[in-house]
Amino acid sequence: MGSALHPPDHRAPADDPRTPSDVLPAQVRAAFPALAESTETYLDSAATTQKPGAVIETVRDYHAVATANAARGTYPWATALTQQIEAVRRRTARFVGAAHDDEIVFTAGATAALNAVALSWGLTALDDGDEILYGPTDHAANVHPWYLLRDTLARFGRRIELVPYRVLPDGRADTTDIAGKLSRRTRLLTVTHLHHVFGALNSLADIEDRIPGRVVRCYDCSQSGGHLPVDVTALGADFAVFAAHKMFAAPGTGVLYCRRRVHSALRPFLPGGGTDADLTADGFEAGRMPGLLEGGTPNIPGILALGTALGVLESFDMATIAAHNRALTLRLIDGLRPIPGLRFLPGPAQAADSTGHGILSFTVDGITAADLGFVLAEYGFLVRTGTHCVPGTAMDRESVRVSTHVYTGLDDIDRFVDRVRTLAEELS
Repeated sequence: MGSALHPPDHRAPADDPRTPSDVLPAQVRAAFPALAESTETYLDSAATTQKPGAVIETVRDYHAVATANAARGTYPWATALTQQIEAVRRRTARFVGAAHDDEIVFTAGATAALNAVALSWGLTALDDGDEILYGPTDHAANVHPWYLLRDTLARFGRRIELVPYRVLPDGRADTTDIAGKLSRRTRLLTVTHLHHVFGALNSLADIEDRIPGRVVRCYDCSQSGGHLPVDVTALGADFAVFAAHKMFAAPGTGVLYCRRRVHSALRPFLPGGGTDADLTADGFEAGRMPGLLEGGTPNIPGILALGTALGVLESFDMATIAAHNRALTLRLIDGLRPIPGLRFLPGPAQAADSTGHGILSFTVDGITAADLGFVLAEYGFLVRTGTHCVPGTAMDRESVRVSTHVYTGLDDIDRFVDRVRTLAEELS
């Protein structure tokens, strides 16, 4: 067993007959202090992941040892932090599959990153009559910025259209509908890579040859980042956003991937100290990436924590984590399906093939999702309930969402299923 600072290699040997789900949880829970000290079963990793001891120590060490500002001084404490942040940028680029380090921008979170796309690209790149294709059941962070962008541009006489696309019964974005709605005015196509309620994985690969080169593609990878392998280059993304706190790191830090082909169209969205730009006699002249979009003092402990978190994720191996979550999801579906009165939302339970990525949502007849979540918490099962930040009336019902990660075990799933079955039987 490794220490909390240095997790062991958790991958099963090639000749080990056990699945990752048999091997992993018993070996890793001790590396997450909140889990090691708790009797509850945490099933809300889509909201935020638990933090390894190594990440906690990284945040503590920044505040306790050689605290300074990065890129602001020439003394050793400051220069060391500057170098460390650039090292995290390089590591992040490799982790998400970016071709170049300058395509990685650190933000205050995934929500801030999506708003940065609207403000740094949308305000200046979109013309009157242009269109944005979006998923109305996506997280509010991937819907509200486009509505605000439309309203802001309208105040200056530019009218853009927001065009919603359909969702299939298995929770995936309907790429046939997307392809049919692409027009000569389409400038942005935004999609959630892994849906935060449905747990469905989206790709535009099957309509790749039907998407014109002028269409900028934006992926919300808030749920896929840190839960399964992500390669933004393979996705064909121009923009992609990640939430560090869903990747074992601390809240208040996000990643915005900006493909080099869009760099020339970007303007600062948060100009200030550190922004790569110049004031000239003729006005404001934008500089180079990523400094162009990184004004102000960064969240230094958050960025350092992200670097540590990526190391922890890599020690587990992302393919192994994805296989683990798939096994847990299938076990959950098989256990819940026979329960009377239980209804699945769109997602892996409706898919034709055996798939799953650690997110599943459902309701039970005779009890509200909020009440069911409260009762489950009384028995030690921590789940998310509600409409899960889907805006407006796009989500027609509240639900219970179960979400897993590498520290979740088959035993957790089995005990959870037993409890839901007992409650459903009592209600019926």
